[in-house]
Amino acid sequence: MNRKLDELCVNTIRTLAMDAVQQANSGHPGTPMALAPVVYCLWQRFLRFDPSHPIWPNRDRFVLSAGHASMLLYAMLYLTGVKAVNPKYETLGHLSVELEDIKRFRQIDSKCPGHPEYRWTSGVETTTGPLGQGVATSVGMAIAERWLASYFNRPGFDLFDYDIYALCGDGCMMEGISGEAASLAGHLKLANLCWIYDNNNITIEGNTALAYSDDVATRFIGYGWNVTRVGDANDLEMLDRAFNTFKNTIDRPTLIIVDSHIAYGAPNKQDTSAAHGEPLGKEEIKLAKRHYGWPEDAQFLVPEGVREHFQAGSGARGQALRDSWWNKFETYKCEYPELADHAYRMIRRELREGWDKGLPVFSADGKDIATRDASGQTLNVLAKNMPWLLGGSADLGPSCKTRLTFEGAGDFSAENFVGRNLHFGIREHAMGAILNGMSLSKLRPYGSGFLIFSDYGRTAIRLSALMEIPVIHIFTHDSIGVGEDGPTHQPVEQLASLRAIPGLITLRPADANETVEAWRVVMQFRHEPVALILTRQAVPIFDRTKYAAAAGVQRGAYVLADTDDGKPEVLLLGTGSEVSLCIEAFENLKAEGIKARVVSMPSWEIFEHYCREHPEYREQVLPESVTARVSVEKASTLGWARYVGADGRSIGMETFGASAPLAELQKMFGFTPAHIVAAARQQIARAR
Repeated sequence: MNRKLDELCVNTIRTLAMDAVQQANSGHPGTPMALAPVVYCLWQRFLRFDPSHPIWPNRDRFVLSAGHASMLLYAMLYLTGVKAVNPKYETLGHLSVELEDIKRFRQIDSKCPGHPEYRWTSGVETTTGPLGQGVATSVGMAIAERWLASYFNRPGFDLFDYDIYALCGDGCMMEGISGEAASLAGHLKLANLCWIYDNNNITIEGNTALAYSDDVATRFIGYGWNVTRVGDANDLEMLDRAFNTFKNTIDRPTLIIVDSHIAYGAPNKQDTSAAHGEPLGKEEIKLAKRHYGWPEDAQFLVPEGVREHFQAGSGARGQALRDSWWNKFETYKCEYPELADHAYRMIRRELREGWDKGLPVFSADGKDIATRDASGQTLNVLAKNMPWLLGGSADLGPSCKTRLTFEGAGDFSAENFVGRNLHFGIREHAMGAILNGMSLSKLRPYGSGFLIFSDYGRTAIRLSALMEIPVIHIFTHDSIGVGEDGPTHQPVEQLASLRAIPGLITLRPADANETVEAWRVVMQFRHEPVALILTRQAVPIFDRTKYAAAAGVQRGAYVLADTDDGKPEVLLLGTGSEVSLCIEAFENLKAEGIKARVVSMPSWEIFEHYCREHPEYREQVLPESVTARVSVEKASTLGWARYVGADGRSIGMETFGASAPLAELQKMFGFTPAHIVAAARQQIARAR
């Protein structure tokens, strides 16, 4: 080991962070300065990562859960020479992070935004903004690796055996999601997972003693983790020993507690301002650089030999590992062609041939069926056809109908990592983040719960949309149809809330066949997460010989029932279970000689996207000349004005519901065909 060169590299990371934050007049220099030795040791000596091909499937993952310390990661991406990759998975000739990007830290179009952003900067494994999300996401990555290894590995072919490292701080540990995720990781004995806890005792308000006195080591031992400690973040030998301890632990995840000080190394004091997202100031930077033996006036200095040292260490090691892996994969393709095809398609987010073979078709002659039941049947067919489609629920599998029951599906556990049914426990928030980690690992995960509990996991749902990853969020018990469970379990504002998330597709099918078509649409997404909203109560199956085909779901909204001449006097718009009420109202109006049209609108987002590509379609479905409009949805009416107009009528929820049988609730809140008919008549009278 060359101690001088080690120290030079560590101080390069520190000074790049100081200079970038100072120039931006914004950011967090303290943690990058304190933990530079930790990240240097990990990347240079242990991380199996090829900077020239940062999406190599068997790479180790590094997650910066303390995302405010982003300059720590950006410095490493630049110094190790990580190459940029485009959306087509092609490695480009230029660096992911240029020195100019670091100089423009936190500025528009820089590859170095305030927090690491997946899909924006190659080498960033996940978006980490809200504290705790990164570590929870890393658990999903660890679950994914265990499943991939169990499914794809064969004797002599260890295609997947990578590790996941997540760097977190006091804030991550305080957030409840980290406890949820750590508990599950310990239960599953994820020995491929290592969290590095920066124990610096500082948060934005000051010393952690103000609000935090957990014995973290004992807490994690209780979770079933191996815990080791490094008393000085600058001690590379102790860090080396700690990482080797992780590598040699095969029966549980590892927590490395690293004691550090914000802006450690600067003389005279611990600079708590660095924890507050503030630059150190020019004079303090000069003092720190003097302490490091650094030219005091030099800015963004990368001394000769630093990048070369990284290339000779982490770069050369990673490239050799990747080359060996690809050579092995070529042989694997010959011996296990079907598995190799699965791996290739999975990695590129492509569907397997025959993925939709055998999807159910529901007859209108049968009895009514809840859309959650139709979804469960459809999911089982799809999952059998698509081996890397897997998931579970937050302890609500029997209610959400998300259990895979076909032969060989099995339960994912510490004893059976190839199981397809995951049990997340009552941990909605962690479930969402874990799904993100699984999706980032190229599995196709789904998670389920009651719609009312989507609030618990909203941050993770938002991040799946922000990262543009196709996570499937399944929510049942979608309305006051929950009935006797009452207002605490009856979602009202959740639909509007989910629709407000940019990039999230919300789908609320109206009957069993719409549910099948919704799944058909969902499976073809490569970058869009979905919230699939389903009923607990049984709903009628529409006679598709009488009404329009359910394939209209692919356009987001479609004319389900219409007048003979296609010239309606009033439009009845609905989603989910309320569409059947609109159909009853339509038939009643028709009997009275009133010309109505029923539009099923399972997804506003898909409809708007389709209309942008086919502007004429909006007029075909919602003609401007027809201003008499009624929307019907057992949820907040927020947003419906865009479709019914300022003078239209929206039948929806204005309160939190009540505890009573469904039939009484529907009458109480106006969800009856008679009420819809009355509203339609009023709208027609107004329009005339």
